[in-house]
Amino acid sequence: MAGSGGLGGGAGCGQGAGAGPGAALRAPRAPLLLAALVLGAYCLCALPGHCPPASRVPMPAPAPAEPPCVARRPGAPVLPVASGPGRRRFPQALIVGVKKGGTRALLEFLRLHPDVRALGSEPHFFDRWYERGLAWYRSLMPRTLDGQITIEKTPSYFVTLEAPRRIHSMSPDTKLIVVVRNPVTRAISDYAQTLSKTPGLPSFRALAFRHGLGPVDTAWSAVRIGLYAQHLDNWLRYFPLSHFLFVSGERLVSDPAGEVGRVQDFLGLKRVVTDKHFYFNATKGFPCLKKAQGSSRPRCLGKSKGRPHPRVPEAVVQRLRDFYQPFNRKFYQMIGQDFGWD
Repeated sequence: MAGSGGLGGGAGCGQGAGAGPGAALRAPRAPLLLAALVLGAYCLCALPGHCPPASRVPMPAPAPAEPPCVARRPGAPVLPVASGPGRRRFPQALIVGVKKGGTRALLEFLRLHPDVRALGSEPHFFDRWYERGLAWYRSLMPRTLDGQITIEKTPSYFVTLEAPRRIHSMSPDTKLIVVVRNPVTRAISDYAQTLSKTPGLPSFRALAFRHGLGPVDTAWSAVRIGLYAQHLDNWLRYFPLSHFLFVSGERLVSDPAGEVGRVQDFLGLKRVVTDKHFYFNATKGFPCLKKAQGSSRPRCLGKSKGRPHPRVPEAVVQRLRDFYQPFNRKFYQMIGQDFGWD
């Protein structure tokens, strides 16, 4: 019974280690009891309303959701997205051509009008980046208020086969502005621009003709762009002639207010931009905009505008005049307007 007494004696506080084998069983009881108490407290605290609320660190507000991003292909334009009051709308009017015809000048002149909002850069949506979708295209447009119109210019649209169909799909009511210029002068200007970027370019004559002064090489873009009648044929499959305004690149230089006035009428705008906005810069050979209120000086187009043309032999120029003459006459007949290039 000694063993029984040893176990019973363990209930007293005065029993020490000399209690024999029972001590080995009594030793772990304290830590076990402590663990049970901690576990019970934890379980009790886990029940709702049984524990005082812990002080919480405020969580940062979630970042505002960003618009879905479209992966940018190499070479895609990086254009500023307009912000401010108003809404982004598809352009009601497009300056679709032609390269080196005076499209930049026309756009800058139109931007003087308070009811015109224009995208400054060329988005090339309908010829290069159409797969990015119309929502992306509209996101590039400046915001407009009621009564204002949105315009963009990309002169390569006029010579892009798919552009008329794509623009018609966006809106069959789109107004189309084409700035045209004597195709011979336009081709030389086009060549001068390319030459400024590629100094080792072959001569104008070598590019314009095959085999010396043989047939005109219409595969060269500088020549092909000037076949206005052929390009217009493609556009008239989708838009009536009444949707077009053909602006003279030559008169845009000699009488900018008159040509811009025609454009304002075509767009249904009040004639706000007038001759009081222009002066002729004899150095550049181009009209410039007079000093605006709050501006320190008048504003002219960039250095690339009005650059000197390389000298082209008269025989080459005459051959090109002869080549373009039947195309020019057909163009005049199609639009009911004679530009006097021949």
